[in-house]
Amino acid sequence: MDNETFLDEAGDARQVDVSADQTGQRLDIFVAQRWRDMTRAEAQRLIELPDDQEDGVCVNERRARSNFRLRAGDRVSVSRPMPSPTALCPESIPLHIVYEDRDLLVIDKPRGMVVHPAPGSPHGTLVNAVLAHVDDLSGIGGELRPGIVHRLDKDTSGLMVVAKNDAAHRSLQAQIQARTAHRRYQALVWGIPHFTQATVDAPIGRHLTDRKKMAVVTDPRRSPRDAVTELTVLAVYHDTFALLEARLQTGRTHQVRVHCAYIKQPIVGDPVYGGQRKLPTKGLTPEQHSDIESAIRELNGQALHAHSLAFDHPRTAERLSFAAPLPEPFQLLLTLLQRR
Repeated sequence: MDNETFLDEAGDARQVDVSADQTGQRLDIFVAQRWRDMTRAEAQRLIELPDDQEDGVCVNERRARSNFRLRAGDRVSVSRPMPSPTALCPESIPLHIVYEDRDLLVIDKPRGMVVHPAPGSPHGTLVNAVLAHVDDLSGIGGELRPGIVHRLDKDTSGLMVVAKNDAAHRSLQAQIQARTAHRRYQALVWGIPHFTQATVDAPIGRHLTDRKKMAVVTDPRRSPRDAVTELTVLAVYHDTFALLEARLQTGRTHQVRVHCAYIKQPIVGDPVYGGQRKLPTKGLTPEQHSDIESAIRELNGQALHAHSLAFDHPRTAERLSFAAPLPEPFQLLLTLLQRR
């Protein structure tokens, strides 16, 4: 029976049959349109859930990629995870607010701050801090991620935009998906690139053996998602380091970190993707070697900073651009390398 909806006893897992006029539609678009209380971003998150997780999206009882093209008669089932029972409470945490109006906030997130509550990080997040500053936020991001349009890893610092209402949230998400919103990072990597500019076009999915990591995945059966990063070399330091600018065309989990590791130039200090290397002694005095090693330790994570953000204002359509200076430990390390 075409386009019939089915519910399980709990009302959680839902199924829809694809009609003839929906043939050829992408799976993520179909799910977002068919379940009107779901955004495309949430649909994509559900689609990429690991195979060993009961919740998620299936086509004819099998996992599929976001860009899977549906056919008439396919049965799409959706099961959404239950929200975490963690209470989302406002917390008086200082925020570096770069810009604010009635529709949005632009925040320079410090290294070490988790964006939203999650297992192991129920409190002290950016969302907790924003809720103490703003009475209400867009609900599109979900019960535990109000207002969150895009994310930064815990130990990645830099600019984020937070939506105060649903209209702003939809506009900003649409700009990210259409690639008209620009997000640029600065990353210090190990090694000297063999390019001045390059585009890394390599799909990303869950690591085969470590479910907490991401990896470049080429096997379509593992449902990787398209990921494209534009890299530009800004500076090189001897035979050991390079400062890169990374411009995101897509926004996958750990994208810049994974792509830099993929080209064999992991980000300095990255504890997950090979960035904790031993500094060579060649060409360095003992004092210089000690100072640089100490500065790398002071990073307490990857040398990655979201330094530039630009988008069209959701209400006025005015083009807004923001820049955030490097955090002090990152800048100190660069200063030591420049002196050398």
